[in-house]
Amino acid sequence: HRKGKKIASGCVFNDAVIAKNLHTTMLRFDVSVSGDFLNHVRADGYIVSTPTGSTAYAFSAGGPVVWPDVEALLVVPISAHALFARPLVVSRNSQVAIEVLASSPPAVLCLDGRRTIDLPPGVRVEVRLSDQSVALARLSRSSFADRLVEKFDLPVAGWRGDRG
Repeated sequence: HRKGKKIASGCVFNDAVIAKNLHTTMLRFDVSVSGDFLNHVRADGYIVSTPTGSTAYAFSAGGPVVWPDVEALLVVPISAHALFARPLVVSRNSQVAIEVLASSPPAVLCLDGRRTIDLPPGVRVEVRLSDQSVALARLSRSSFADRLVEKFDLPVAGWRGDRG
């Protein structure tokens, strides 16, 4: 949204990333959750992720791993320059609003790492979970924990009993 008008919209499966352009300085953000102002932050960007996207960019930026059956959003700052700029997990009913302040350089919004939208200063990005669900096909019977251990090559020998 810019000046109260919607300028773009889209759906994502994993994450929406607001980031600085390669050659600009830190961005300035105001962050709100469900209409309540939370923080003013200077950072390289913000990631708003679904649990499915939690093991990708959000995890790399310091966010938590969230099990896929948890209905929540993750809000993860990227290289923030603020004392209280920590990852948040908010409820499925929350609306996350991140405003790129007018005093900030231009930014870019990247949806699932594929679609990009240029963001001028003064724009407000609002993210919420959709009411629509997505059915996924499971190709193996392994649990999320087993897939996590394999994906990140976690050192679990001796900790998981005879599973190894």
